[in-house]
Amino acid sequence: MEHVSIKSIEKAILKVDNLNEDGLEKLAETYALAQQVLLGYIMSAATEYKNEHLEGLLIYYYCLISEAFAQEGVLLNQITEDQIDTFEEPFFEMLDRYFDKDDQEIINNFVDQPDLIQFMMIEISTEDEDGTALDDETATQLFIVTTAMISLMNRVIKQ
Repeated sequence: MEHVSIKSIEKAILKVDNLNEDGLEKLAETYALAQQVLLGYIMSAATEYKNEHLEGLLIYYYCLISEAFAQEGVLLNQITEDQIDTFEEPFFEMLDRYFDKDDQEIINNFVDQPDLIQFMMIEISTEDEDGTALDDETATQLFIVTTAMISLMNRVIKQ
């Protein structure tokens, strides 16, 4: 299985963060069309959690993580509703074990993208350049949803 490297994550950050509004909109549209089922699934989390702030964050990290896979040169198959349905129960069982034991290896073994998971752990726990930080609830929600997204994407890497 191919792992997305820190170098690819850094390239993705440089690309996404340096796009103007039009460029970001085009990138988001490209990735939205590439994985419509996945995007619908992750965006439903903002509604389920009743957290409007989460919506913008999810779009940003969806584009960033998709771009990191692209920078790594990894191609993905389409994620289907059936794959998501099959994925959810083991995913939430893994999260329960992780939150019980606070052992990052539990997540790494399940997701198999250690650099992306480490990146997201840093992102949710670090203040932005302007000193703003996510509240605990939004940070936890963002981490859960992006972990699911990374894991699902990892499972459909074209061989």
